[in-house]
Amino acid sequence: MDDQRRQALFASLVISLHAAAMQHLGKVKDPATDTVRRDLEQAQMVIDLLDMLTENTKNNLSANESTFLSRTVQELKLNYVDEVVKDQKA
Repeated sequence: MDDQRRQALFASLVISLHAAAMQHLGKVKDPATDTVRRDLEQAQMVIDLLDMLTENTKNNLSANESTFLSRTVQELKLNYVDEVVKDQKA
């Protein structure tokens, strides 16, 4: 597999996991049901998957891939905390 295809597949994987986490956080509609549902436990599991991916690919990603992955994880973690804080205020 050539490097360009591998990078595209990696980006696709990260984007898919990001979309799933955002759905579980209740930030976007679930396209299958056309409803917004929130499941913070599932969102945390997806974030944990991305953390594991980060750890297991350390020193094996290009600089762009590494930055993309870390920024994606950071964004999801901030959104997760936002949702937890909403629950605490309610």
